[in-house]
Amino acid sequence: MRVSLFITCLADTLFPEAGRATVQVLERLGHEVAFPADQTCCGQMHFNTGYTEEGLALARRFEHVFANAEVVVCPSASCAGMVREHCSPELGARVFELSQFLVDELGVEDVGAYYPHRVTYHPTCHALRVLHVGDAPLRLLRAVRGIDLVELGDADECCGFGGTFAVKNADVSSAMLTDKIAHVLETGAEVCTAGDSSCLMHIGGGLSRQRAGVRAVHLAEILAST
Repeated sequence: MRVSLFITCLADTLFPEAGRATVQVLERLGHEVAFPADQTCCGQMHFNTGYTEEGLALARRFEHVFANAEVVVCPSASCAGMVREHCSPELGARVFELSQFLVDELGVEDVGAYYPHRVTYHPTCHALRVLHVGDAPLRLLRAVRGIDLVELGDADECCGFGGTFAVKNADVSSAMLTDKIAHVLETGAEVCTAGDSSCLMHIGGGLSRQRAGVRAVHLAEILAST
């Protein structure tokens, strides 16, 4: 299958390893990965901040750039959710977050990964409540050889990021992050993983400030490890 990669803004500018890992996983499974060079932001950041017209204009541009894609995969549930909700239904039905594509569309759970670390998984809000990815990420993680996967307490609670929510409501966001980090530390995990770099940036920053010794690693990076 020819898969078009939507890299997302955060992966492009701050977390390129998540994009590279997505390509590695897809190519390992025998798929050809295309990268439309004209792609830009899907408009989520603008739309969620109140710049509705600007956000929808970018969503229309996304439709144009990926109009001929057989399927579009991205390492972000929040960006995939934006496209699903605000692009045409025809295109939205062909856009998937990575774990959703692997498990629900391809029927693959074992991607040949090896990751000998103690890991806990944070299900992001968009993955849970917009895309409804269910247990797809956990099914993929359970199939990783060498992994010690431990359950995160109150996993479905928000980490407190929410884009500009963390800026406009800094005290509330910090309190939510404190609770999330406490649950991560209770697991004794070496790594906290998720399918959204935005949430991992928030959680990882909190862990780093506490010198907790726990890394925030994108799900795609774990799946790409051998």
